[in-house]
Amino acid sequence: MTLDLESAIQTIASWLRESRCAMAFTGAGISTESGIPDFRSPGGVWSKNRTVYFEEFLNSEEDRYEYWRQKSQTHVEFEAAAPNVAHQVLAKWEEDEKLTGIVTQNIDGLHQAAGSQNVLELHGTAREIACLSCHQRWAADPWVQQFLKKDRVPDCPDCQGLLKHATVSFGQSLSSETLEASSELAKQADLCFALGSSLVVYPAAAVPELAKSSGARLVIINNTETPLDSMADIVLRHPLGESLSMIHDAFSNLS
Repeated sequence: MTLDLESAIQTIASWLRESRCAMAFTGAGISTESGIPDFRSPGGVWSKNRTVYFEEFLNSEEDRYEYWRQKSQTHVEFEAAAPNVAHQVLAKWEEDEKLTGIVTQNIDGLHQAAGSQNVLELHGTAREIACLSCHQRWAADPWVQQFLKKDRVPDCPDCQGLLKHATVSFGQSLSSETLEASSELAKQADLCFALGSSLVVYPAAAVPELAKSSGARLVIINNTETPLDSMADIVLRHPLGESLSMIHDAFSNLS
């Protein structure tokens, strides 16, 4: 559907009002307005560091150190970041029972910081450290500070296993439980917002695809083209925070 911005906003707001089971799928673009660079952008993590694959982390002390060095750098950005208006609007829609849940590719925890409750983190969270052996978890900050102070990768205090941020690394399997819950949310949705994602990383990008194929309207808001644009009901190339604020205002005026 080709509409001018104002008409598109009004149409999306009316769809949200009609919806009984709306969901959001979010990518790195929703957090850039909070000061967290997109990993793929010229200033992002992947442009400045080599990838440490999961197998390398498991088998090499040197690679584990490099992993912790990189994660400690991005930890500072995550700790300093605050939810922006886009996160806040989604939290408000959930509070008002217009949004049933969020499936996110992000690891920054900003949805929860904004107040969202039903958040499915496909790629885990950088806010916690996990032991790969006993699966105990802790808040990340004390462990990062210990690494920075001692310049040494920590071991699990309970079982001496390997400690890693509770994120999914390249070569590491996504949680089957999270994937299943995300698929169920997509199948039940009658309206799906795909926000700030290039929609090229699978199986994550299959979530909005599944929502659309299951009968949901699909709204994509992203700065660049995505492979799913042709199947979307509305595509907006407009700043994400401003777009969601406009939709929220229009929705409020309808209610």
